[in-house]
Amino acid sequence: MRRALVASFALLAPALAAQSSAPRTHRLEATPATVAYGYYWSEAAPVLRIRSADLVDVDTLLTNTPAGLERGGVPANKIQASLKAIVDGVTGDRKGPGGHILTGPIYVETAEPGDVLEVKVLSIALPIDYGYNGCAGFLPENCDRSVPIRIIALDRRRMEAAFAPGIVVPLRPFFGSMGVAPAPELGRVSSNPPGRHAGNMDNRELVAGSTLFIPVFVRGALFEIGDGHAAQGDGEVDQTAIETSLRGTLRLTVRKDMKLTWPRAETAADFISMASDPDLKTATALAIQEMVDFLATTKGLSKHEAYQLVSVAGHVAVTQLVDRPVMGVHVRVPKSIFR
Repeated sequence: MRRALVASFALLAPALAAQSSAPRTHRLEATPATVAYGYYWSEAAPVLRIRSADLVDVDTLLTNTPAGLERGGVPANKIQASLKAIVDGVTGDRKGPGGHILTGPIYVETAEPGDVLEVKVLSIALPIDYGYNGCAGFLPENCDRSVPIRIIALDRRRMEAAFAPGIVVPLRPFFGSMGVAPAPELGRVSSNPPGRHAGNMDNRELVAGSTLFIPVFVRGALFEIGDGHAAQGDGEVDQTAIETSLRGTLRLTVRKDMKLTWPRAETAADFISMASDPDLKTATALAIQEMVDFLATTKGLSKHEAYQLVSVAGHVAVTQLVDRPVMGVHVRVPKSIFR
């Protein structure tokens, strides 16, 4: 009998080991205890610990307050209870210096400084049927200060929004802010500008199916996410997109086989490099050079050839002009040109 039990356990052991190492899915709701309101910080306490390659089903909230939404015309009963709880419960030193409600931070086991965190966006859903757009940004002289924020209804079945009679905007939801803790010497960094830690990139290409690669600066990476957008144009010129709450499923994987200086991304259609700087020319140069280096490293090209390829087939775009004090640029090269 004992031999039979030992034999049975020997047969089951590989299956049990595989089961224990299989990726888990973690649910992370947005509550006063699970958000970082307005910052990325190497000393922030993790609200969730996961293993590399685990999945996270996460809630994020729009960047506004219940009072602000009500002034714009949203009925009180359509404002999420979680937003009310967070705005009321996260105050004082727990808030700022930026304005975004970020869910996290998430500690990813085995992540160390110098590694790369791979963020695979598996799905994005719209939990509420409205968003808003303000008016400020790059050319605020166009704004009528007497006009409140524009509340925009979201047709979640058609995946479109009527901006005005005869003007319909297709919905392409994405998270405006996904990032890790910056280097410790930078302290508590505002959620407003992006940087090498990624953060508030506002890159409209990072929809479901895309993958973001972020350099890691602290143990555990300390990943945060928020600033949901239902739709946005490149540049985000008036400082807001169609701002809304989102629910997403992400796979977070530690990559020890990669080294990055700036965040990089990949979609079904494109390879994407990104950079930011207070000077738009510098940000552009950095993003182009990042793409040249990527192509030279991965496609067997000289830097001379890679630079030429960016010119004849790449697309240089201003990601955002309004996340003071820096501006962002990204470069897309279509995958379809590589046969």
